[in-house]
Amino acid sequence: MVDKTQRNKIFGTPETTFLNHSKGFASWAFTVDHKRIGIMYMIGVTIALFLAGFFALVLRSHLFSFDGQGLPFYGKLSNADYNQMFTLHGAVMVFSFIIPSIPGALGNIVLPMMLGTKDVAFPRMNLASFYLWIIGTGCLLAAILFGGGLDTGWTFYTPYSIETDTGVIYATFGAFILGFSSIFTGLNFLVTVNTMRAKGQTWFKLPLFIWSLYATAIIQVLATPVLGITLLMLIAESTLHIGIFDPRYGGDPVLFQHFFWFYSHPAVYIMILPAMGVISELISVYSQKRIFGYSFIAFSSVAIALLGFLVWGHHMFTSGQSVVMTLIFSAITFTVAIPSAVKVFNWLATLYKGSILLNTPMCYALAFIFLFGIGGLTGLFLGALSVDIHLHDTYFVVAHFHFVMVGGTLTALLGGLYHWWPKIFGRMYNDTLGRVSCFLVFVGFNVTFFPQFVMGARGMPRRYAQYDPEFQIFHQISTIGAFVLGFGILGAFLVLVHAAFYGKLAGANPFKAASLEWQSSSPPDFHNFTHTPILNDPYDFDALVYDEELDTYISREFADPAKVPPRKEPVHH
Repeated sequence: MVDKTQRNKIFGTPETTFLNHSKGFASWAFTVDHKRIGIMYMIGVTIALFLAGFFALVLRSHLFSFDGQGLPFYGKLSNADYNQMFTLHGAVMVFSFIIPSIPGALGNIVLPMMLGTKDVAFPRMNLASFYLWIIGTGCLLAAILFGGGLDTGWTFYTPYSIETDTGVIYATFGAFILGFSSIFTGLNFLVTVNTMRAKGQTWFKLPLFIWSLYATAIIQVLATPVLGITLLMLIAESTLHIGIFDPRYGGDPVLFQHFFWFYSHPAVYIMILPAMGVISELISVYSQKRIFGYSFIAFSSVAIALLGFLVWGHHMFTSGQSVVMTLIFSAITFTVAIPSAVKVFNWLATLYKGSILLNTPMCYALAFIFLFGIGGLTGLFLGALSVDIHLHDTYFVVAHFHFVMVGGTLTALLGGLYHWWPKIFGRMYNDTLGRVSCFLVFVGFNVTFFPQFVMGARGMPRRYAQYDPEFQIFHQISTIGAFVLGFGILGAFLVLVHAAFYGKLAGANPFKAASLEWQSSSPPDFHNFTHTPILNDPYDFDALVYDEELDTYISREFADPAKVPPRKEPVHH
């Protein structure tokens, strides 16, 4: 037990937080504090999200009518402009938002605190990764200003990408630099988790969010160089005509697809694994129940990371690869679904008979389970050879991809932001408005993408600027849903921004979470902790008691023994 003065020092508002330690542009631009770098990432990826979302709304407005006339208040796009718009939407959304969003923003802020340390292993490399992200995103957007646009699709498929006179070199160089940013972040996380854990924090005392970031970092470090080399070869082919991918010079355009998807399918798990880690934290905290099957969820993250390297060929069932290889890739595709299913069933088992609090983070967690469940199940159709022949390059693929990537990563990101926002900024948000925004995101997302499954099953090809009139009603429903989704996302961020400046002051642990970051003040001290954090099981919620004087949950070790209820016997699964 510690006295009241010491408890106030630990859990009260510290004299110097990372927010007010030093102010001004230079103090942020040259900071090596992981929390400030995470906030800068958060601002950057949010801007990228809204930019890519704007491109998406322009696309959906154009597709409102089958002849490409668009909405009544919006002029139509030319076919060339349409191609550029969906290319930029995909490239910015994938490379500048989805891949770096959770590791770069939430991971940077939370990972060192969950480990009980004051920073990542390489703080300057961490700052460099953020500036590489800015440069890479700038190069992507430079394709619009200086390269005459970009119309290849975000996958940069050959042979068209080496024949077009649009800004392919700008965009691929931007993606190359973004790859370095991703590698720097992954390498930093690997070293930090391996060498800087709190004393006594073994692997099986790590929060599952750390397991997911660690598995993601393995993919970032091993797979991203393949993309970098591939993009450099594409630039060389475009400028020097070496004959790697160009059939006119003896190259093979399908070889580019093999190289690209050898990275990009593991990259799918760079996008979704951190989201799964966030959901594991939210489900456990807001059901106040020890996570069910901890070791299975932890090892499933590693299994997904490793199996993800072996399934790239399922993107190429129609490319002419051998029957034997397509059968092998199909079988591994079904296999990689098993670890994801393990996570979903364990989340549901954790919810069972839990003390569920339906606040904003929990609403996003439940939305994630629903949307990711649909995305995962529809992926099984695409893994079946005969069915994929019909569904390949249709809107069914578009819907499946968005249910997994956007319905998964975006809802997990928003849930994680609402969960850790009081810790980061020391202020609470309006939970009612947060839940309303979650409802709009959930409804808008389903209205947008569910009709696309029907369109794809009926044969509607993706990426077409004009289409058969029979599909118009589905496109119109999808367009209406896209605007609802856009308003929901905008509302979600407005609630958070308002809370950061005007929200009610938050206690150190308002949600009764047991992982180490909640043992710091809100916002955290400049060095994260003013004391040596007490190492508990990250899912042992009975190790916490409510302190009325501090208006927050604290560890039993800091509480007055006369006011502490007897400890319940822990229930192990």
